[in-house]
Amino acid sequence: MSMIETLSDKNNSFLSRREIICDFKGLGGKLEKIQAIEMITKEFKLEKKLVIPMMLKNHTGMPKITGTFYVYDDEKLAKEHIDPTIFARLERSKANLEKKKTEKAANEESAKTEASDDKPAEEPAKTEASDDKPAEEKKDGASD
Repeated sequence: MSMIETLSDKNNSFLSRREIICDFKGLGGKLEKIQAIEMITKEFKLEKKLVIPMMLKNHTGMPKITGTFYVYDDEKLAKEHIDPTIFARLERSKANLEKKKTEKAANEESAKTEASDDKPAEEPAKTEASDDKPAEEKKDGASD
């Protein structure tokens, strides 16, 4: 059973686009627009077309999201019909997603290098800590 239930799938010949309205079951509050685009592209086999999420609406008390998507064959036509702020938001979210991926990869690489470097670094730290303890004990003993 698919997580996507199609409510409406119409071809708007006047505006030269396909309009898809569907429900995403079980993803309430967890679905981002970029993920929704990927899911719709896979579900309807729209690899070479421009999919634009116009609205993702959460339903109160139910774990589902209703999404409205416009599918264009030509990006130039889409930019004529749709407000430029929607494209700016999509680009910003794509950039943030790429930034998160690179940061995550960098953190994983640094964690691996730190894990291999930590073993030799811990031994000198322990000797320094053991040198400090007798000095503290002397201070405590002198104050009595």
